[in-house]
Amino acid sequence: MKKRVIAAALAAATAMSGLAGCGETAAPAETPATDDAAVEETAEATEEVAEEEEEVSPYTVITDDAGNPIDLGGMEIIIRNWWSPEEPAEPTNDFEEARDEYRDWIQETYNFTIKEVAISDWGSTPQDFVDYVTTGGDDNNYVFTLRNDPAIVSGMGNGLMYDLSTLDCLDFSQNKFQANLLHTQYAKGDAIYCMFGGTSEARTGVFFNKRLVTEAGIDPESIYDMQADGTWTWAKFEELMAQCQRDTDNDGVDDVYGLTLNESVMTDQAVFSNGGSYVDKDASGKFVYNLEAAETQEALEWVVDMYTKFDNHDPEGAEWDYYKEEFVNGKAAFMVEQEYAGTPGNFLADMEDEVGFVMFPKGPQYDNYINVWDNNPACIPACYDADRAWKIAFAWNLFTDDVPGYEGYNSYLSTARAGVYDTRAVDETITMMSSPEHGTIAYHAIIPNLQTGPELTWSITPGADVAALTEAIAGTWKAYIDEANK
Repeated sequence: MKKRVIAAALAAATAMSGLAGCGETAAPAETPATDDAAVEETAEATEEVAEEEEEVSPYTVITDDAGNPIDLGGMEIIIRNWWSPEEPAEPTNDFEEARDEYRDWIQETYNFTIKEVAISDWGSTPQDFVDYVTTGGDDNNYVFTLRNDPAIVSGMGNGLMYDLSTLDCLDFSQNKFQANLLHTQYAKGDAIYCMFGGTSEARTGVFFNKRLVTEAGIDPESIYDMQADGTWTWAKFEELMAQCQRDTDNDGVDDVYGLTLNESVMTDQAVFSNGGSYVDKDASGKFVYNLEAAETQEALEWVVDMYTKFDNHDPEGAEWDYYKEEFVNGKAAFMVEQEYAGTPGNFLADMEDEVGFVMFPKGPQYDNYINVWDNNPACIPACYDADRAWKIAFAWNLFTDDVPGYEGYNSYLSTARAGVYDTRAVDETITMMSSPEHGTIAYHAIIPNLQTGPELTWSITPGADVAALTEAIAGTWKAYIDEANK
């Protein structure tokens, strides 16, 4: 409105000037005195108009067939999870301020409200979703945030989740979906039942104690260098663990161990680092039994060997998470663990020694570093009608879009910088782990009844017989997968 008023005033001044020039009266011989203040004011107004016309909104408005912004009719949408507070936290940096401004704009422009609220807890979330849909839902407009759980496949098979591929406001070829591939994890044929928007959180890697590796004659930077030049392999990892594991006081007992870890975490990651898996999916969308694949079996045999050589030292009766204490106290040079361990408030926060962090090394059957992503799937209840589901998806899609001016921003890196990580861990390792070139998805956690922990990986311990363990569960796993495919 301000621009219009100024432009109208300028137009009027121009018109009056033209009228004076077209009259029959001769022009005066002397130029009349000018009002300097008026000239200055006009010049400032002209400059202001020019500046305002150069300003372009960073936001693009999506319109209907009539050219008006899409109107969601004041609908309230709740992204339901198990961690968000009732009142969101105040922004702490420029990105968060820009994000909040953008989210305020989309709600005002498209006439809706949206918020994230913890309603379920982690344990009850899958069942809460099933109960909600099977009882017909209610007046709330939910996007359910779930976790990787067999209940999701059951929900897909029983028609509890809306087929997101039918909603034209969602384009799964967008970068924000291709950056995590979760929609392919929860797809059947052309149908898509879950989604996740944005960069994937980094998962399993290798922490190393810089003091201990230095004392063993290893330059900590050389481990990052191997990661960078592609020579960070299982064989090199074993070589470094052997170099670090030693008896420092010559009493016949090792004082520094090569490795400590949660065995299930390392076992799973080792399988994928060799190009293997427990369960795969074929081109038709059917799950495929893959436990006996050569790559998978080789990885299981290798980790048993590593545990026997370098991790066979937990005291009798130790708790399952004793490895955390062992690494924090400087008893082990390397620890395989998920990236969260080094973020603020987690168990490495009080560690005195400096740590490094690299991706899990490459196995002999795979030519790249790989990270198994595990993001929280979001879905829309199938009990909603098509119009309601479309509006909810439209709003969620906007809510999870890149913030204008911060395209491709990875908030996980900011969190990592506030933790124990050094610069190379953030800029190289964690950045790689979040990139599509170094990420993959797994299917075993969503097969009903299949439990890799109690049925396999909890038994992958020093001296374990991999062939016998595989034979004992092969028939059962095949049956689980066949049932899931139905």
